[in-house]
Amino acid sequence: MKKFIFAVVLGLVATNSPLTFAAGDISAGKAKSAVCAACHGADGNSPSDMYPKLAGQHASYIYKQLVEFKSGERENAIMAPMAANLSEEDMADLAAYFSSQKTSPGAVSEDLLEQGKQIYRGGNSQSGVPACMACHGPNGSGMPAAKWPKLSAQYRAYTEAQLHAFAKGERHNDPNGMMRDIASKLTDEEIKAVSAYVSGLH
Repeated sequence: MKKFIFAVVLGLVATNSPLTFAAGDISAGKAKSAVCAACHGADGNSPSDMYPKLAGQHASYIYKQLVEFKSGERENAIMAPMAANLSEEDMADLAAYFSSQKTSPGAVSEDLLEQGKQIYRGGNSQSGVPACMACHGPNGSGMPAAKWPKLSAQYRAYTEAQLHAFAKGERHNDPNGMMRDIASKLTDEEIKAVSAYVSGLH
């Protein structure tokens, strides 16, 4: 737990550096988002659960991911070429547009509700997993200043895939390895349950 608290503090300190950005232009972002629509939907609500919903996500988080897709810090065969030619202004505009949109609601299946709720709200003291809501908020709204994402109503399949990627070290753009450490302690069953739970948060 001390390690987790230390990592959270470091994560918050890190927000005062590298990836601060000027607020983007929503109208410009809408025009630039046409190329994103095939995977993420015209309004940021992806038609496929393979791809994340961007609607309502924090602009600071979207911007951070685009910067890191472009730099290669976050590896993704689809997003790397999409981000390669984006300027900082383009990224800020896209972030502004998608964050201004309304997230489509999600739902959680009853069979996974209780276990998912326990992990999200209470963690697992035996395996050293902290409560997810410590960083992502009781309603999954995230923390924009720290660039920690909104999870509420996100597709279960996408969240599950990201947790597995963190657990395996395939995704490594988390501050101080926080998510890699946490995800590696989750069982497959816990990942499935908490991913389902956040999809129903609002």
